Amino acid sequence: MADRHLVDVHILLVRDDKLLLTQRRGDMFEGRWHLPSGKLDAGEPITTAAAREAHEEVGVLIDPTDLRFVHAVHAAGSGPEPRLGLFLQARRWVGEPVNREPQKCAAVHWFPIDQLPDDLIEYPAVGIRAFLDGTAPFSEHGWNTPAAVADV
Repeated sequence: MADRHLVDVHILLVRDDKLLLTQRRGDMFEGRWHLPSGKLDAGEPITTAAAREAHEEVGVLIDPTDLRFVHAVHAAGSGPEPRLGLFLQARRWVGEPVNREPQKCAAVHWFPIDQLPDDLIEYPAVGIRAFLDGTAPFSEHGWNTPAAVADV
């Protein structure tokens, strides 16, 4: 296992009790659904990264101050390196989401929050469920030890 951890930012766009999901293309998660997301760049604040990724992937403009932290997942097994996923809800944004990365994304779709697809990628699904359930702000996923949830 690698000796570093990636930091991912996941953006929750919710409108009229629907959650925006994107469908992966061209990788090990081909055809599966997840949130607009991406990796934190060196020297980049988390909220800036989330706003950047939302614009790059689905074309919406988000002021970083309009992002609210909702959950963190420390995940193993979702790629070659462990990762820390930070989930942020956009309280406001400008623009209508579209697929701006067709080489990586097959579709962009609004799903009713009580009818999410079964083929969500597991790691982002943990963060989505925690957000929807209002559970503790931290969880672990994919490690060989029992999953822990911390009340912080």
